[in-house]
Amino acid sequence: MVAGCAAALLAGTAGTANAVDNLPPKQPLVKDLQTGGKACATGDDTVYVDAAPTLSAVLYDPEEDDLPAEANRVKGTFEAWWADSAGVEQRRAFTTAEGMSGGQRSWPLPTDIPANTVVSWHVRADDGKATSAWSDAGDGSVCSFVRDDVSPERPVVTSSDYPEEQIQDGVGVYGSFTLDSPSPDVVGYRYNFIGEPYAIARPEEMGGPATIRFLPVRSGTDYLTVQAIDRSGRVSTTTTYWIRVKSGRAAVGHWKLDDPAGSRSAAAETGTAARAGTGVTFGGPAPTGTGATGTAPLDGTGHGFLTPDAPAADLRTSFAVSAWVRPAETGRTMTVASQDAAGKPGFTLGLRAADSGPAWSFAIGGTRITGGTPETGEWAHVLGLYDAETGTARLYVNGHEAGTAAHATPAEASGAFQIGRARGADGYRDRWHGDVGDVQVHDRVVVPDEVTELAQRKPKLLGHWSLENAADGASPEQSDGPPLRLGTGASIYRVADDSCIPELDPDCPYMPPPLAGDGHLGLDGETGYASMDGPLVDTADSFSVGVVVRLADSAPSHPMTVLSQAGEHTDAFKVRYQPADHTWQLVMPVRDEAGAPEKVVSRIEGADGGEGQGHRLAVVYDDGADTITLYVDGYTSAGATAAFPDGWHSAGALQVGRATVGDGWGEYLHGDVDEIQAYSGALRDRDIGALGWITDPCLC
Repeated sequence: MVAGCAAALLAGTAGTANAVDNLPPKQPLVKDLQTGGKACATGDDTVYVDAAPTLSAVLYDPEEDDLPAEANRVKGTFEAWWADSAGVEQRRAFTTAEGMSGGQRSWPLPTDIPANTVVSWHVRADDGKATSAWSDAGDGSVCSFVRDDVSPERPVVTSSDYPEEQIQDGVGVYGSFTLDSPSPDVVGYRYNFIGEPYAIARPEEMGGPATIRFLPVRSGTDYLTVQAIDRSGRVSTTTTYWIRVKSGRAAVGHWKLDDPAGSRSAAAETGTAARAGTGVTFGGPAPTGTGATGTAPLDGTGHGFLTPDAPAADLRTSFAVSAWVRPAETGRTMTVASQDAAGKPGFTLGLRAADSGPAWSFAIGGTRITGGTPETGEWAHVLGLYDAETGTARLYVNGHEAGTAAHATPAEASGAFQIGRARGADGYRDRWHGDVGDVQVHDRVVVPDEVTELAQRKPKLLGHWSLENAADGASPEQSDGPPLRLGTGASIYRVADDSCIPELDPDCPYMPPPLAGDGHLGLDGETGYASMDGPLVDTADSFSVGVVVRLADSAPSHPMTVLSQAGEHTDAFKVRYQPADHTWQLVMPVRDEAGAPEKVVSRIEGADGGEGQGHRLAVVYDDGADTITLYVDGYTSAGATAAFPDGWHSAGALQVGRATVGDGWGEYLHGDVDEIQAYSGALRDRDIGALGWITDPCLC
């Protein structure tokens, strides 16, 4: 009996000790409370929501020394209250399930919480033995919200720059659009133009208007869509505002520099005629594939310049300056165009010499952007752009952005525009030596598509061989150009016009159709080839070649070349199938030497095995961009393009179906070839898809 009493006494003592040792949960902190995912707030900062929100809190129960951490479990008790329409307080409460200390507890409020009414709430923690203080006790705060059940009214859009449904100026010219809604609780406007990502414009004050700026990059019809967003997150119906944009306005200064030899001034398409120094001799050559018909060679001396003796651009507003140029040297800094300021140029566009090598350069307001690689005797289109709206300067070379765009703050430069020199403290300097043509100055942003067009050198068709027939061992070019001569093991495949029809004659053998048109070239893989009497393309300059090919084998045993053109010691380029990698390849050695390093670009593709319509291959060497690219069926990829800075001239004849191997020929193709097309100049991506068909692409 005594033992029993002792046991009871010990048990009671232990229970008392546990009760004394239990630590109550901590008071929830306001920073750990959320209303529908928004931070706890009240008063003027009361949260607005568009539906009955979920209330949440992070709750803590301190660890006790004799209990593992996982034993510290806690639940939350939420209370919410409001005054109904009669002013009577209404109150709701909810207790969550238990969870680990430090975890979040939530209460999804019922959907009948009244709208447009301030609802307040607080929470406390409960570990089953003790409860914390309410979250609004002491230094805490009550949380409040309002459920908004009314969406904002549709916004109104106005613009004096681009009035709705009116044709206005224009590509490259910024315009303002004012967005406004009659609703007083609008905090943002969600908008986008055709093809542009959505963005949010914020009014300076809730319920006020917001203004956005927009730069049209294409002419024609466009539209702006706008929705108003209120503080609860509700969204209005959409307003659509139609605009009609003119093409970009013409240059304010334009000198073609194609004046007759002996002229002493350059006529202006727009702006003022430019007087020429005696170091300018008109009548220079124009870059092929452009609309230019002549250029002005400048001798690099103090007399080699042109100037209208007036400014061409206000450098504090958006402007662009561009020209076609061909340097006669690259070892010193030279200026294509500039505009005078006090003892210095306001901007310079030209070539900058550096220890790392020459580069094209655009400098303005203490900012200089460099990029691209000038080459002596090589044409380039250079364009410098300053966007006053963004404060950004950019440099473009041959239609591609070069260097890295940078912020610039130009100073006033109201002096004369200069071609071929730049102002210095002691006179003019950095004089241009080489050819200059088609100098243009725009008083607006020249957008990327326009830059591309200004720099475009339209490719010229050199030849198109449909390979549909052959006479005396030669297959003609479509426009009476040089034919392709067929060697042993090469023949033209055609389906005879009087052949039988399998559907009508069960004994009629199946005759597969040609790859394209009425015929194609078949090669036996042993000795078969075709060739021209001379080179197909100038491999030192930009070129593009397309061909359709089908391999006869499903697992070729060796590399097989479709097209090649040789120099003195090696092929300048070849297009081949490499069975070891299951790839089509474009191979171009970096110089005309046996064993020279090769640039190889490729795309994976299985061998045809004599079935299907083959593949349309195209190769492009872009001398302006210093790249080579391989296309398969109209597509390219990262592994199918590479840098190739220096093309070299090759005088060897075009070979179809074989390549130079050592001192002889090899890599004979076993398969079919059709629709060989060749261009001087680099075709654009959008033109490549038209290669390989029986008509030539429209280079529009």
